[in-house]
Amino acid sequence: MHFTSNYATCAGREIHFTEWGAQHGDTVIAWHGLARTGRDFDELAAALATRWRVICPDTLGRGLSQWSPDPGREYTLAFYARIAADLCDRLQVAQAHWVGTSMGGAIGTVCAAGLAEPRMQGRIRSLVLNDNAPRLAPAALQRIREYAGNPPAFDSMAELETFFRQVYRPFGELTEAQWRRLAQTSMRRLPDGRVTPHYDPAMVRQFIDHPRDYDLWEHYDRLRIPVLLLRGAESDLVLRDAAQEMLTRGPGALGLTRVVEVPGCGHAPALNVQAQIGLVREFLEHAERHAGVPAAAQPTNTTSR
Repeated sequence: MHFTSNYATCAGREIHFTEWGAQHGDTVIAWHGLARTGRDFDELAAALATRWRVICPDTLGRGLSQWSPDPGREYTLAFYARIAADLCDRLQVAQAHWVGTSMGGAIGTVCAAGLAEPRMQGRIRSLVLNDNAPRLAPAALQRIREYAGNPPAFDSMAELETFFRQVYRPFGELTEAQWRRLAQTSMRRLPDGRVTPHYDPAMVRQFIDHPRDYDLWEHYDRLRIPVLLLRGAESDLVLRDAAQEMLTRGPGALGLTRVVEVPGCGHAPALNVQAQIGLVREFLEHAERHAGVPAAAQPTNTTSR
């Protein structure tokens, strides 16, 4: 399955995205994690594109998207939601399912709630949170902030790939070809010729200038759509007590939230193997079949592994 590489001006910034399955009417938006790119979803998007149109953006300051000229104001969930709304408007996406890894899940939660960006109210049909919750472990957030805010530089791609293999070991099992693609789609060259991760280091200003940006219970409690939490069984970011609380609040209290632990992964599952892709596809197909069905008539929330 092939994709196209595209650019759109959203919230006044140039945003890159890949598009798969453009012939389909129903849409899935797949949004990556904090220091990653939309290319992380290649395997998932290729699988889903037999049924859905799949849009995989690069967040502002990541991948091939523009870097923010105003990091303190624009590297925030609210501004990312504004970008998402503009992107949906430009691509004529009236409604979509949302698959979000880590930060991408937080953006999806904010969009679905409609508090920060009213234009997204009612546009998200279902929400897959890949190792993201309304409450995150502070120690893990600090770890991520430290490594993401100080990206190293290397003389060779081989060294950069070794670094990525260490940092992203919690992603789970990747093939040699997948590790190579991850490195090649996650690098940029510095003026001195060395290679470094692709993103703008200033994006960690979000944690300094907006320290409560990821406290999202207010948003989660407003949701009335199906939610699937895929928690890495070894995750240090989404702890089990936060996952359990999701089953009793917001959509969880209505029986609309399901929690599945993904074995062999920490933060966050790569969604690159058939078992993980199958969980996402099954959830999306269920959400399609039960659209408009009262919550009381749907299966109750569950925790499984």
